[in-house]
Amino acid sequence: MSGERSVEYRIEDLAHHSGATVRTIRAYQDRGLLPKPERRGRSNVYGEAHLARLRQIADLLDRGYTLASIKELLEAWDAGRGLGGVLGLVAEVHGPWTDEKADRISRVELYASFGGEPDEEAIAEAVELGVLERIPGRDDEFLVPSPQELAVAAELHSAGVPLSAISGHLRELRGQVEHIASRFLEFTTEHVFARYLGHRPPTDTDAAEAASMVRRLRPLAQQTVDAELARAMKLFATRHLQYHLGAEHPPAGEEEPRRVALPADTIRAVERLVGPEHTAAFIAAAAEREVQTRTLDALTASRRDHDEVDQRP
Repeated sequence: MSGERSVEYRIEDLAHHSGATVRTIRAYQDRGLLPKPERRGRSNVYGEAHLARLRQIADLLDRGYTLASIKELLEAWDAGRGLGGVLGLVAEVHGPWTDEKADRISRVELYASFGGEPDEEAIAEAVELGVLERIPGRDDEFLVPSPQELAVAAELHSAGVPLSAISGHLRELRGQVEHIASRFLEFTTEHVFARYLGHRPPTDTDAAEAASMVRRLRPLAQQTVDAELARAMKLFATRHLQYHLGAEHPPAGEEEPRRVALPADTIRAVERLVGPEHTAAFIAAAAEREVQTRTLDALTASRRDHDEVDQRP
């Protein structure tokens, strides 16, 4: 009995099944991302391999890869180096970094959680921050990527914190957390992942080992931040409680406030962002974050110089 005949596509059919346009398929061919079709008389014929390749490209694009980097990956695969480990590493890094599950919330529930009054400006800002996501075709419902984060905002609001202050604080906090995440990635790349990333793209085996290491190290950043935040909160909360209960001196390390001249445009920009009542606190926090960043940079540079001296013969 003869085997089944493989599926063949014209370019229009391939575009329909893959979701790409005819123009995109031709562009991929020109850039070497897609194998040339088989010529049958006056027609070009594509097969299942072309369809699978288009779906791989689309998946990698969705994960944030550029066409240039995708070409490197596919060329490595075509050269026989394998792509399974690399795609596994991509999936591991791109996957969720928390056990929290996204949820949905209706407008009615959202209003009830924040005082019962509609506030379209606050909703627009929450969407901009990614706290809420609009659902196509549904104006009465939102996707909530982190229900826990939204619940914290609702608790703060019920405690009397204005929505503008909550969003301003989230922007500030996000910048600081992104800095911590960046530092953690630099640290782990230097001391852990550099060994797996010597090839570009990495070999199939190295990529698979790196994916396994990501799974092992993924919870460490959050555990470290949780522990350090708990330590810092206990330290500073105790100091502030002592101060506000009538301690004779300000908390350790604090001095009398001093006036600093700032450009009027800067003040107005901050006021628009967080409100006049939170301007001073926002500027102070931004300055403190910059000092911390420069201190860390100086320590890193000092450590690097020290290591270079130690390595000299």
